[in-house]
Amino acid sequence: MASGWFSALFSAALFACGQAPTKVEDPAPVRVATSAQAVASGPSEPAKEAVQAKPSCPADMQLVDTDYCTEVERNCLNDEYTKSNNITICHEFAQEPGRCVGTSRRQRFCMDTFEYPNEEGARSPVMVDFHDAMGMCAEKGKRLCWESEWVAACEGPDKTPFPYGYKRDPQVCNIDNPWRIPTLKKIYSQHEVIFAPELTRLDQAVPSGSKPGCKSGYGVFDQTGNVDEWVLLDPPRGKGGSAGLKGGAWGHVRNACRPVTTSHDAKFTYYFVSFRCCKDAEGEAPPGDPIWQAPPLPPLLKTGDAIVRGFTPPLKKR
Repeated sequence: MASGWFSALFSAALFACGQAPTKVEDPAPVRVATSAQAVASGPSEPAKEAVQAKPSCPADMQLVDTDYCTEVERNCLNDEYTKSNNITICHEFAQEPGRCVGTSRRQRFCMDTFEYPNEEGARSPVMVDFHDAMGMCAEKGKRLCWESEWVAACEGPDKTPFPYGYKRDPQVCNIDNPWRIPTLKKIYSQHEVIFAPELTRLDQAVPSGSKPGCKSGYGVFDQTGNVDEWVLLDPPRGKGGSAGLKGGAWGHVRNACRPVTTSHDAKFTYYFVSFRCCKDAEGEAPPGDPIWQAPPLPPLLKTGDAIVRGFTPPLKKR
Protein backbone atom coordinates (compact mmCIF):
# COMPACT_ATOMS: atom_id res chain seq x y z
CA MET A 1 0.00 0.00 0.00
CA ALA A 2 1.06 3.58 -0.62
CA SER A 3 2.18 5.69 2.26
CA GLY A 4 -0.05 8.38 3.80
CA TRP A 5 1.39 11.27 1.80
CA PHE A 6 1.22 9.27 -1.41
CA SER A 7 -2.42 8.27 -0.84
CA ALA A 8 -3.38 11.87 -0.12
CA LEU A 9 -1.71 13.13 -3.26
CA PHE A 10 -3.20 10.42 -5.45
CA SER A 11 -6.67 10.81 -3.93
CA ALA A 12 -6.62 14.53 -4.58
CA ALA A 13 -5.56 13.91 -8.15
CA LEU A 14 -8.43 11.48 -8.72
CA PHE A 15 -11.07 13.68 -7.11
CA ALA A 16 -12.97 14.60 -10.33
CA CYS A 17 -14.07 15.10 -11.76
CA GLY A 18 -25.64 12.91 -20.11
CA GLN A 19 -28.70 10.87 -25.70
CA ALA A 20 -30.07 13.58 -27.39
CA PRO A 21 -31.78 13.58 -30.73
CA THR A 22 -29.88 16.12 -32.73
CA LYS A 23 -27.14 18.64 -32.40
CA VAL A 24 -27.64 22.36 -32.93
CA GLU A 25 -27.34 23.24 -36.60
CA ASP A 26 -25.96 26.39 -38.18
CA PRO A 27 -28.41 28.83 -39.76
CA ALA A 28 -29.84 27.79 -43.15
CA PRO A 29 -28.02 28.95 -46.31
CA VAL A 30 -28.85 32.47 -47.43
CA ARG A 31 -29.89 32.81 -51.09
CA VAL A 32 -29.03 36.17 -52.65
CA ALA A 33 -31.48 37.49 -55.24
CA THR A 34 -30.25 39.05 -58.50
CA SER A 35 -31.41 42.49 -59.52
CA ALA A 36 -33.56 40.91 -62.26
CA GLN A 37 -35.30 38.75 -59.70
CA ALA A 38 -36.20 41.85 -57.77
CA VAL A 39 -38.12 43.28 -60.76
CA ALA A 40 -41.82 42.48 -60.55
CA SER A 41 -42.58 42.64 -64.31
CA GLY A 42 -41.13 40.44 -67.03
CA PRO A 43 -39.57 36.98 -66.89
CA SER A 44 -37.04 36.44 -64.16
CA GLU A 45 -33.45 35.52 -64.95
CA PRO A 46 -31.98 32.26 -63.59
CA ALA A 47 -31.11 32.62 -59.94
CA LYS A 48 -27.46 33.10 -59.15
CA GLU A 49 -25.63 30.41 -57.22
CA ALA A 50 -26.67 30.27 -53.57
CA VAL A 51 -24.27 31.91 -51.17
CA GLN A 52 -23.54 29.94 -48.00
CA ALA A 53 -23.56 31.87 -44.77
CA LYS A 54 -20.31 31.67 -42.85
CA PRO A 55 -20.44 28.71 -40.46
CA SER A 56 -20.73 29.50 -36.77
CA CYS A 57 -17.97 26.97 -35.96
CA PRO A 58 -15.02 25.42 -37.78
CA ALA A 59 -15.61 21.97 -39.28
CA ASP A 60 -13.72 20.25 -36.45
CA MET A 61 -15.87 21.82 -33.72
CA GLN A 62 -19.48 21.41 -32.60
CA LEU A 63 -21.93 24.28 -32.14
CA VAL A 64 -23.75 24.43 -28.82
CA ASP A 65 -26.57 26.93 -28.36
CA THR A 66 -28.60 26.08 -25.29
CA ASP A 67 -29.99 27.21 -21.96
CA TYR A 68 -27.73 26.32 -19.06
CA CYS A 69 -28.54 26.20 -15.34
CA THR A 70 -25.74 27.06 -12.95
CA GLU A 71 -26.97 24.62 -10.30
CA VAL A 72 -29.11 21.51 -10.80
CA GLU A 73 -30.53 19.00 -8.34
CA ARG A 74 -31.09 15.39 -9.44
CA ASN A 75 -32.50 12.27 -7.80
CA CYS A 76 -29.79 9.60 -7.57
CA LEU A 77 -31.21 6.07 -7.43
CA ASN A 78 -27.99 4.19 -6.75
CA ASP A 79 -24.92 5.74 -5.21
CA GLU A 80 -21.61 4.50 -3.84
CA TYR A 81 -19.28 6.13 -1.35
CA THR A 82 -15.60 5.48 -2.03
CA LYS A 83 -13.56 5.98 1.10
CA SER A 84 -10.19 6.10 -0.66
CA ASN A 85 -11.15 9.23 -2.62
CA ASN A 86 -13.76 10.54 -0.17
CA ILE A 87 -16.33 10.92 -2.97
CA THR A 88 -19.84 9.67 -3.73
CA ILE A 89 -20.39 8.18 -7.18
CA CYS A 90 -23.94 8.05 -8.56
CA HIS A 91 -24.43 4.99 -10.75
CA GLU A 92 -27.96 5.84 -11.89
CA PHE A 93 -30.17 8.91 -11.85
CA ALA A 94 -33.96 9.07 -12.12
CA GLN A 95 -35.04 9.57 -15.73
CA GLU A 96 -36.57 12.94 -15.10
CA PRO A 97 -35.49 16.53 -15.70
CA GLY A 98 -33.10 18.02 -13.19
CA ARG A 99 -34.42 20.81 -11.00
CA CYS A 100 -32.77 24.14 -11.72
CA VAL A 101 -32.06 25.77 -8.38
CA GLY A 102 -29.54 28.25 -9.77
CA THR A 103 -29.59 30.78 -12.58
CA SER A 104 -30.66 29.87 -16.11
CA ARG A 105 -28.90 31.55 -19.03
CA ARG A 106 -28.31 31.07 -22.76
CA GLN A 107 -24.84 29.97 -23.87
CA ARG A 108 -23.62 29.76 -27.47
CA PHE A 109 -20.12 28.52 -28.31
CA CYS A 110 -18.02 26.05 -30.28
CA MET A 111 -16.31 23.02 -28.71
CA ASP A 112 -13.70 20.69 -30.14
CA THR A 113 -15.23 17.39 -31.23
CA PHE A 114 -12.37 15.46 -29.62
CA GLU A 115 -9.85 15.96 -26.87
CA TYR A 116 -6.68 17.78 -27.90
CA PRO A 117 -5.28 17.64 -30.59
CA ASN A 118 -8.91 17.29 -31.75
CA GLU A 119 -8.24 14.48 -34.21
CA GLU A 120 -10.18 11.23 -34.39
CA GLY A 121 -7.94 8.31 -33.49
CA ALA A 122 -5.27 10.51 -31.89
CA ARG A 123 -3.93 10.36 -28.35
CA SER A 124 -4.03 13.33 -26.00
CA PRO A 125 -0.87 14.66 -24.34
CA VAL A 126 -0.75 14.30 -20.56
CA MET A 127 1.43 15.98 -17.94
CA VAL A 128 0.35 19.45 -19.13
CA ASP A 129 -0.62 22.16 -16.69
CA PHE A 130 -3.42 24.74 -17.00
CA HIS A 131 -1.16 27.39 -18.55
CA ASP A 132 0.28 24.91 -21.08
CA ALA A 133 -3.27 24.02 -22.11
CA MET A 134 -4.22 27.67 -22.45
CA GLY A 135 -1.19 28.29 -24.64
CA MET A 136 -1.80 25.34 -26.96
CA CYS A 137 -5.45 26.34 -27.45
CA ALA A 138 -4.39 29.93 -28.19
CA GLU A 139 -2.00 28.69 -30.89
CA LYS A 140 -5.06 27.30 -32.73
CA GLY A 141 -7.04 30.53 -32.36
CA LYS A 142 -9.09 28.97 -29.59
CA ARG A 143 -9.23 28.97 -25.78
CA LEU A 144 -9.93 26.60 -22.95
CA CYS A 145 -13.61 25.82 -22.36
CA TRP A 146 -15.47 27.47 -19.54
CA GLU A 147 -16.74 25.01 -16.95
CA SER A 148 -20.34 25.89 -17.84
CA GLU A 149 -19.65 25.29 -21.55
CA TRP A 150 -18.18 21.90 -20.79
CA VAL A 151 -21.24 20.93 -18.76
CA ALA A 152 -23.71 22.27 -21.34
CA ALA A 153 -22.05 20.29 -24.14
CA CYS A 154 -21.90 17.16 -21.97
CA GLU A 155 -25.54 17.23 -20.86
CA GLY A 156 -26.73 17.82 -24.44
CA PRO A 157 -30.12 19.18 -25.56
CA ASP A 158 -31.90 16.69 -23.26
CA LYS A 159 -29.92 17.81 -20.18
CA THR A 160 -28.90 14.29 -19.11
CA PRO A 161 -26.41 13.67 -16.26
CA PHE A 162 -24.13 11.55 -18.45
CA PRO A 163 -23.47 12.41 -22.09
CA TYR A 164 -25.18 9.13 -23.07
CA GLY A 165 -28.13 9.13 -20.65
CA TYR A 166 -29.01 8.51 -17.00
CA LYS A 167 -27.07 5.37 -16.03
CA ARG A 168 -23.32 5.09 -15.65
CA ASP A 169 -21.88 2.59 -18.13
CA PRO A 170 -18.19 1.58 -18.35
CA GLN A 171 -18.93 -0.14 -21.67
CA VAL A 172 -19.91 3.18 -23.28
CA CYS A 173 -17.14 5.46 -22.04
CA ASN A 174 -13.59 4.68 -20.93
CA ILE A 175 -14.09 4.58 -17.16
CA ASP A 176 -13.72 2.21 -14.19
CA ASN A 177 -10.31 0.86 -15.14
CA PRO A 178 -8.27 -0.65 -12.26
CA TRP A 179 -5.84 1.58 -10.41
CA ARG A 180 -2.19 1.22 -11.28
CA ILE A 181 0.06 2.56 -8.56
CA PRO A 182 2.26 5.36 -9.96
CA THR A 183 5.85 5.95 -9.00
CA LEU A 184 5.87 9.69 -8.49
CA LYS A 185 9.64 10.08 -8.74
CA LYS A 186 9.49 8.54 -12.20
CA ILE A 187 6.53 10.46 -13.64
CA TYR A 188 8.02 13.76 -12.47
CA SER A 189 11.55 12.96 -13.61
CA GLN A 190 13.18 15.38 -16.04
CA HIS A 191 14.69 12.48 -17.98
CA GLU A 192 12.60 10.92 -20.76
CA VAL A 193 14.32 7.59 -20.34
CA ILE A 194 12.79 7.49 -16.85
CA PHE A 195 9.38 9.17 -17.21
CA ALA A 196 8.35 7.75 -20.62
CA PRO A 197 8.25 4.06 -19.62
CA GLU A 198 6.37 4.87 -16.41
CA LEU A 199 3.79 7.09 -18.13
CA THR A 200 3.32 4.40 -20.78
CA ARG A 201 2.82 1.75 -18.11
CA LEU A 202 0.23 3.85 -16.29
CA ASP A 203 -1.66 4.84 -19.44
CA GLN A 204 -5.19 3.43 -19.80
CA ALA A 205 -6.64 6.03 -22.18
CA VAL A 206 -8.02 5.16 -25.63
CA PRO A 207 -7.73 6.99 -28.96
CA SER A 208 -10.17 9.87 -29.42
CA GLY A 209 -13.53 8.77 -30.80
CA SER A 210 -12.83 5.05 -30.44
CA LYS A 211 -15.82 4.73 -28.08
CA PRO A 212 -18.64 5.68 -30.50
CA GLY A 213 -21.31 5.71 -27.80
CA CYS A 214 -19.34 8.10 -25.63
CA LYS A 215 -20.77 11.12 -27.40
CA SER A 216 -23.04 13.88 -26.16
CA GLY A 217 -26.19 15.05 -27.89
CA TYR A 218 -24.14 17.84 -29.42
CA GLY A 219 -21.67 15.43 -31.02
CA VAL A 220 -18.76 15.89 -28.59
CA PHE A 221 -16.77 12.73 -27.80
CA ASP A 222 -15.09 11.38 -24.67
CA GLN A 223 -16.04 14.06 -22.17
CA THR A 224 -16.58 11.68 -19.26
CA GLY A 225 -13.62 9.39 -18.71
CA ASN A 226 -10.49 8.85 -20.80
CA VAL A 227 -8.47 11.88 -19.63
CA ASP A 228 -9.19 14.67 -17.17
CA GLU A 229 -9.65 18.02 -18.95
CA TRP A 230 -8.57 21.48 -17.84
CA VAL A 231 -11.38 24.08 -17.87
CA LEU A 232 -11.84 27.69 -16.87
CA LEU A 233 -13.84 27.83 -13.65
CA ASP A 234 -16.79 30.19 -13.52
CA PRO A 235 -16.76 31.52 -10.95
CA PRO A 236 -13.11 31.10 -9.86
CA ARG A 237 -12.75 29.05 -6.67
CA GLY A 238 -10.67 26.43 -4.94
CA LYS A 239 -6.94 26.06 -4.95
CA GLY A 240 -6.58 26.74 -8.69
CA GLY A 241 -8.59 29.93 -8.90
CA SER A 242 -9.63 29.86 -12.57
CA ALA A 243 -8.21 26.36 -13.12
CA GLY A 244 -10.41 23.27 -12.76
CA LEU A 245 -10.60 19.71 -14.07
CA LYS A 246 -13.59 17.97 -15.66
CA GLY A 247 -14.40 14.45 -16.84
CA GLY A 248 -12.72 12.21 -14.29
CA ALA A 249 -10.26 10.31 -16.53
CA TRP A 250 -10.31 6.53 -16.93
CA GLY A 251 -10.60 5.50 -13.27
CA HIS A 252 -13.45 4.74 -10.89
CA VAL A 253 -14.35 8.32 -10.03
CA ARG A 254 -17.19 10.79 -10.62
CA ASN A 255 -17.36 10.45 -14.43
CA ALA A 256 -20.50 12.55 -14.96
CA CYS A 257 -21.24 15.97 -16.47
CA ARG A 258 -21.52 18.10 -13.33
CA PRO A 259 -18.68 17.11 -10.95
CA VAL A 260 -15.54 19.23 -11.03
CA THR A 261 -12.15 19.15 -9.30
CA THR A 262 -10.97 22.42 -7.79
CA SER A 263 -8.28 21.08 -5.46
CA HIS A 264 -5.22 21.58 -7.72
CA ASP A 265 -3.33 24.74 -8.55
CA ALA A 266 -2.78 25.83 -12.16
CA LYS A 267 0.72 24.33 -12.26
CA PHE A 268 -0.49 20.82 -11.43
CA THR A 269 0.42 18.04 -13.89
CA TYR A 270 -0.43 14.35 -13.72
CA TYR A 271 -0.40 11.23 -15.84
CA PHE A 272 -4.09 11.46 -16.86
CA VAL A 273 -4.50 15.26 -17.09
CA SER A 274 -5.06 16.81 -20.54
CA PHE A 275 -7.57 19.23 -22.15
CA ARG A 276 -9.72 20.24 -25.14
CA CYS A 277 -10.44 23.67 -26.65
CA CYS A 278 -13.43 25.93 -27.26
CA LYS A 279 -14.06 29.26 -28.97
CA ASP A 280 -16.83 31.81 -29.32
CA ALA A 281 -19.38 31.07 -32.05
CA GLU A 282 -19.21 33.44 -35.01
CA GLY A 283 -21.96 35.19 -36.96
CA GLU A 284 -25.38 36.37 -35.90
CA ALA A 285 -27.15 34.11 -33.44
CA PRO A 286 -30.78 33.07 -34.01
CA PRO A 287 -33.34 35.12 -32.07
CA GLY A 288 -33.77 34.20 -28.45
CA ASP A 289 -32.59 35.09 -24.99
CA PRO A 290 -29.46 37.21 -24.57
CA ILE A 291 -26.26 35.19 -24.79
CA TRP A 292 -24.08 34.88 -21.69
CA GLN A 293 -21.03 37.06 -21.78
CA ALA A 294 -18.08 35.24 -20.26
CA PRO A 295 -15.66 36.98 -17.89
CA PRO A 296 -12.26 38.09 -19.21
CA LEU A 297 -9.81 35.24 -19.77
CA PRO A 298 -6.92 34.81 -17.34
CA PRO A 299 -3.56 36.11 -18.57
CA LEU A 300 -1.82 33.95 -21.17
CA LEU A 301 1.37 33.08 -19.32
CA LYS A 302 2.90 30.57 -21.74
CA THR A 303 3.50 30.90 -25.48
CA GLY A 304 5.90 29.36 -27.98
CA ASP A 305 8.87 27.57 -26.50
CA ALA A 306 7.65 28.24 -22.96
CA ILE A 307 4.79 25.77 -23.43
CA VAL A 308 5.43 22.30 -22.03
CA ARG A 309 3.67 20.04 -24.53
CA GLY A 310 3.56 17.04 -22.24
CA PHE A 311 3.86 13.38 -23.06
CA THR A 312 1.73 11.70 -25.71
CA PRO A 313 1.43 7.96 -24.97
CA PRO A 314 1.93 5.65 -27.93
CA LEU A 315 -1.01 4.00 -29.62
CA LYS A 316 -1.66 0.56 -28.20
CA LYS A 317 -3.31 -2.56 -29.55
CA ARG A 318 -6.39 -3.10 -27.40
